[in-house]
Amino acid sequence: MYMVYWTIADAAGSTPHAQAFGTDAMVDAMRFMEDLRRRQREGEGVRFVTMCSEHPDVVGHPGVDVTGPDYNWKKRRR
Repeated sequence: MYMVYWTIADAAGSTPHAQAFGTDAMVDAMRFMEDLRRRQREGEGVRFVTMCSEHPDVVGHPGVDVTGPDYNWKKRRR
């Protein structure tokens, strides 16, 4: 799944927004982002346009995991 995040800034302040897109809708998300950026270029208060993705069938947990005492990874150099 994809999430597009953006902020609308005006005289009253900043308002964050988000819109979800399905896992098979990356092109739609990118088109939506380009429309937001077009609005920004035209002078609207659109700011901080970004996209984030998270696959629903991911196997592991996101982030850093804790290693045990038996963990012994070394980078090999030649």
